[in-house]
Amino acid sequence: MEVIEKIPIEISVPQVLAALRMDEKNPSFKSLAGKLLEKAKEVAQPKALYTVSYIENKNEESVQIDGVLFRSKILRKNLESAERVFPYIVTAGRELDAVELHKDDYMSVFSFDAIKELILESAYHYLERYIINRYSPGTMAHMNPGSLSDWPVSQQPALFSLFGDVETLIGVKLTPSFLMNPIKSVSGIYFPTEIDFKSCMLCTRHPCSKRRAPYDPEMVKKYR
Repeated sequence: MEVIEKIPIEISVPQVLAALRMDEKNPSFKSLAGKLLEKAKEVAQPKALYTVSYIENKNEESVQIDGVLFRSKILRKNLESAERVFPYIVTAGRELDAVELHKDDYMSVFSFDAIKELILESAYHYLERYIINRYSPGTMAHMNPGSLSDWPVSQQPALFSLFGDVETLIGVKLTPSFLMNPIKSVSGIYFPTEIDFKSCMLCTRHPCSKRRAPYDPEMVKKYR
């Protein structure tokens, strides 16, 4: 298990404006995005936690990883040929939630939330590159508890149990409803794959601002 701190925040003002769908040529938008991004960079401490785990047993609709049982037909199918996987938790950090903004300044509040999301995404991709460079797993995909009904968010405690005291390690804890606090956090399992798999391909939810791939009915058939 390894904790990664001091993750660089590689985010630009144009990226913030693109995420907000704001006109980059508008000086007021650009100024606001720049000021909020600088404020975020002053305090943000994104962190990542991962471990190298091994699959011990596979049943029809479940898989056991390092002694922990995960119930998901789709996860089980994705790990058909896998022996080694990389469970992870990434967070943008509690520090960003402590930044005070005037609650009536809706544009700043909305924009800062988008910046926090970009910081989380940047940290997530940093971890992905880190694992690839260190372990050479080949092409990887991932699944997140709660992204599909087949692997519900109620499986979060099982995932967290692979790491021990996650709150002490990186400041992330689970709420009674299995959501993560800070909310700008993500957890899941990376696994080697020979196909392009994204949970979005099996999800009919629309519209969805976090969609990373179109719904693929042919892919759905493969997982039945």
